Amino acid sequence: MKASIVDLRYRMKDVLKAVDRGETVTVLYRGKEKARLVPIGAAGTEPVAAHPAFGMWKDRSELKDPARWVRNVRRGRRFDL
Repeated sequence: MKASIVDLRYRMKDVLKAVDRGETVTVLYRGKEKARLVPIGAAGTEPVAAHPAFGMWKDRSELKDPARWVRNVRRGRRFDL
């Protein structure tokens, strides 16, 4: 099934019914494919942990304490003028 942005906005219930039936819904924006809604458990889908990028930062020492790392990243830079 193909659905435009307008279909998603006004007919989301029908789009979700199609997904419940096992259909893959292709989302179109200005006539071009932008996304696909795939039913959970459909063939060809794999868990996130199977993606090659999953866990690529596991060995970084500064990420042992994520809260501290986020605080440092969000902290602004101080320039001495």
